[in-house]
Amino acid sequence: MEAFLGLVIGILVTMALVTLVKHVKSKQVRHSQSIILLDKIQKVCKFITVEGDFAEIYHYEDVKEKFLKLISSRKKALVVINAKAYVGFDFSKVKLRADENNKKIILQEFPQPEVLSIETNLNYYDKKDGMFNKFDASDLTGLHNDAKQHILEKVPESGLFAIAQKEALDAILMMETMVQTIGWKLDYSTLKIDKKDQAIIDKQS
Repeated sequence: MEAFLGLVIGILVTMALVTLVKHVKSKQVRHSQSIILLDKIQKVCKFITVEGDFAEIYHYEDVKEKFLKLISSRKKALVVINAKAYVGFDFSKVKLRADENNKKIILQEFPQPEVLSIETNLNYYDKKDGMFNKFDASDLTGLHNDAKQHILEKVPESGLFAIAQKEALDAILMMETMVQTIGWKLDYSTLKIDKKDQAIIDKQS
């Protein structure tokens, strides 16, 4: 009887140890998966959703004065700026939390759309040097930077941010697809999403 009891206890202890080891391994796997998912999503970094073309005319003028301001020298140029602005979302600003027990990635905060990059091409017309105020390499670099800033200031009134905001759903759904590839779920229930947009998400879930 004692031998039988000892055998039963031994089996129960073994089963308990096996269950414990499986639980620990499962927890380690889930923890590893969550780290990989979070890293994978953030490595996407910048996700461009919309681009806009700009054509602007920029008047540049610089005046230098010498000899107690008795003599002035003016250089000027008419600059035609052709630019392309890329607007989207910086995924490094996404705030995520892993719920390893329920195999969920919780999307706590999603960034606002922003200008991710601007490409500019400048053409100079009516470019005139002053007598002692001539264009040099630093002026052209400065003009290039001014042109980018000029376009950057034009983006908010172009409506690109509003368009990109509507494309935020695509960005979230892309994240959801990434999470689902290993059998996890993306939980964005804490985000403030428009009811119309929520309906679109529900249909595609």
